[in-house]
Amino acid sequence: MNPPLKVFPPPEVSLPLRALRRLLRVFGIAGADDKMRENADNWLELADKVWHYRRDQLNEAERKDLLGRTDALRQARRERADAGKLKLLIEELENTLRRTGGRIYPKTALVENVEFFLVAAIVILGVRTYFVQPFKIPTNSMWPTYYGMTPQVYQTPAEEPSVAQKVFRFLAFGAKNYHLVAPESGEVSADFFDGSGGVLAYTEVPGRRWLVLPATFHEYTLQVNGSPVKIKVPEDFRFDEVVQEAFFGGSSAALGTHFQRELQNSMDRGAPLDTRFINIRPGMGSRVVRVPLGRAVKKGETLLSFDLLTGDQLFVDRISYHFMRPKVGQGFVFRTGNIPGIAERFGDQYYIKRLVGVPGDTLQIKEPMIWRNGSPIQGAAAFEKNAHREGLYRGYFNGNAANDAHLLLTPDEKLTVPAHSFFAMGDNSGNSADGRYWGFVPAKDVVGRPLFIYYPFTKRWGPAR
Repeated sequence: MNPPLKVFPPPEVSLPLRALRRLLRVFGIAGADDKMRENADNWLELADKVWHYRRDQLNEAERKDLLGRTDALRQARRERADAGKLKLLIEELENTLRRTGGRIYPKTALVENVEFFLVAAIVILGVRTYFVQPFKIPTNSMWPTYYGMTPQVYQTPAEEPSVAQKVFRFLAFGAKNYHLVAPESGEVSADFFDGSGGVLAYTEVPGRRWLVLPATFHEYTLQVNGSPVKIKVPEDFRFDEVVQEAFFGGSSAALGTHFQRELQNSMDRGAPLDTRFINIRPGMGSRVVRVPLGRAVKKGETLLSFDLLTGDQLFVDRISYHFMRPKVGQGFVFRTGNIPGIAERFGDQYYIKRLVGVPGDTLQIKEPMIWRNGSPIQGAAAFEKNAHREGLYRGYFNGNAANDAHLLLTPDEKLTVPAHSFFAMGDNSGNSADGRYWGFVPAKDVVGRPLFIYYPFTKRWGPAR
């Protein structure tokens, strides 16, 4: 027969007062007696746990010993005994708990750590799944509202950060420094995809993020007098922007013009540029052409130096859309697993765009504005800034069929959003693979809206726009 359940009385000290004493203890303000009383409360809580979980496994002598030691400490605690007496009673209770605690006490450090991390993981997964999810902006499709990975190019050695500055920039902005040195003297050249108009060629290579997580990287190759210099960057980062800044003053048009001019010059000379075939990834290859970049370096000089700054990292509200309909103009996070134009290439990922159309809406793009149901679209500051090409906002553009867009290709084309679907676009529509390219977002794949940019610590830190 199980022994009768012994109900221990609640602590004499109220919960708010216990919390206050715990806070004082954390800051080292509480006195010795208060600290020992707090310690006694913890041991009494443990003794209660052992009694309730193991009383039916203890013999009569063990039960009597456990209850006696517990009652003695509780009585002393109630009478506000001094620290010395409480310490003695705690030590006596601990000896009893070592004999009677079984798996509850004592616990090894390993068991305690495992329990802590398991509980923490369960809490984090629960919060992430149902309430708030961290999200990193990978590309600049939503620039300048949200920044993806961006480069900061150093044109001279004097501009490059010191070791201390690199550490600070890494902690504050997630900046990773890349520094390429010329292996010999000569002219700098690069490989471009043939027929691309000036897009740098790359191959996809496997790698790891944070030394653990598998990831795909893009590997680019520059040449100095024919000697290769390779650089590996994250898949979503456009290394072309670095070359544009370092060699052509930041102008993509200048890079494209230079590429076309070099091709024409080679044709005029009757000496075609060096071409070859590369495997971008298994099962996919492309012809590339090697083009001089118009600069010569000496052996040992800096060929290229830049920082790669991390994209904005923010918290996404996963719960609101269970109770309210998404509104036009909101930042809009969704999964891509059921969007064929994305899933076939990149699989099931999380994307962020701006919601521009809900079921039944009719949309047009009359550059630089989006028209919704016959009127200029409203609902977000980004709409107004793009319409007026204010600051860094460049306006909205029709889809480019040459880049595989198939919707809203002309100002006259109208699009109606079907039921159970949404239409989304990037604020930086000139550099955004969005609904114009892959269509509609199924309502079932909507995740939520951005809440707060928590990293990096730039002027964008704070509530999401």
